[in-house]
Amino acid sequence: MMALDASTFETLIPSRFISFTLPNPISSHSHDSLLRVAVLDSPLTHSPPPHVAAMLVPQGRESDWIFSTKSGHLQLLFTSPQPISRFILIGNQFHHRTADDSYQEKFQVWSKPLLLALSPKSLFINGIIPDIPILIYEDNIVSSVVIHQCVSSHVGEMLVENVEIKTKNFRREFRRRLRFKRMPNLIQTEVLIVPETDYSDSSLNSVIIGDAKFMLDLRVLVHPYLAPMVASLSLISEYIEGRIQSGLRPKALCLGVGGGALLTFMAIQLGFEVIGVDSDKEVLKVAKNYFGLDDSEFLHVIVGDAVKYIKKLAYRGKHNNKSSFADSESGGFDPLQNGDEVTHKFDVVMVDLDSGDIVDGISSPPLEFVRKRVLLAAKLVLSEFGILAINVISPSQSFYDNLVNHFQKVFHELYKIAVGNGENFILIATVSPQVFSVGDCSDSFLLRLKSLIPETYINSIRKI
Repeated sequence: MMALDASTFETLIPSRFISFTLPNPISSHSHDSLLRVAVLDSPLTHSPPPHVAAMLVPQGRESDWIFSTKSGHLQLLFTSPQPISRFILIGNQFHHRTADDSYQEKFQVWSKPLLLALSPKSLFINGIIPDIPILIYEDNIVSSVVIHQCVSSHVGEMLVENVEIKTKNFRREFRRRLRFKRMPNLIQTEVLIVPETDYSDSSLNSVIIGDAKFMLDLRVLVHPYLAPMVASLSLISEYIEGRIQSGLRPKALCLGVGGGALLTFMAIQLGFEVIGVDSDKEVLKVAKNYFGLDDSEFLHVIVGDAVKYIKKLAYRGKHNNKSSFADSESGGFDPLQNGDEVTHKFDVVMVDLDSGDIVDGISSPPLEFVRKRVLLAAKLVLSEFGILAINVISPSQSFYDNLVNHFQKVFHELYKIAVGNGENFILIATVSPQVFSVGDCSDSFLLRLKSLIPETYINSIRKI
């Protein structure tokens, strides 16, 4: 190990990243008694005094990308509830889990001199020794195994992983996730998986996630905001039931496909004809190979820019160039090319698009979608009683206020569903006044909806 000059850490240098190892003072294992220490200075400048925070890597998670790379550390720094000027991460150099339940407490005791030595001089005001907060990383993962890695020109490196999560009832539950390494805490897609071999609750304990073979269970939406998005259909359930009774299959346009869990659910569980649009061929390939997205008579996926596509769909006839959407993943199906005119109306347009990076954080929808011409296009492709349901991640109150203001200028009514995770909510915009009663259980579609998603989401719909 190269010796470090003690003065190295006296000043803050934006984006500087230094990692080194040192002996673990509380490890009883001589073969893996090294600690990895990483010191990251924020690329952003903050008003003085500086804020320094530390984190102990959860045991057994040392090799996770978020804890072992600079980009992962950046994600941890930027997702902290408080601005951090210098972030110090300490963990075992090797994958190891100790049986000592007091490991965290011991860490807080022995690490204090080290953390002070790694803090900038400007933190010590009037000679007072500061307290450096030690953050705790919390998630619901018990264990995970990466089953596929690939790179997309759009989103960079992607991971497909099987994970075991903690559940409230303490039963073992397994899921498959798609994550983008540029935003490792953002789970792009999540679906339920079950062991291929039937297990009783007791024998399920013998399942080892890295060894067992799993199959997808696409009957349930486990990704946090998808069930609330589907709950928006309760606003027009009587209208949809009327279409079904008339022998017509309701239609949905999904802008943003990802792993395709929403599209598959809408087509198979709710009987919709679904068109999905996504610009990333590699993501769609992953969706088909690992998440059960499958083209069928009533499920079509088109490769293209979602915002450009909906404008083209709404304003076709004014432009002659259709080639940008000729690359269809559904064997050539494309309403733009099939000459399906304005009669091809959708009963719901569901939008799951985001814009974000590791520094600015993620927001949804992207600003380009909120432009008046795009919102008018969305309104034009909807049927008389159609709705637009959009996943929203609001980074600020001003973002939310502007979003609502833009939608109110185009659509008749706005509704909102809280997801319950403190991050997302679903915004619902209607083309016409809602003359249907949300709580009426007389139609079969609403009964079906309530049997498939938590009724709490339906009951929580509030008008804005």
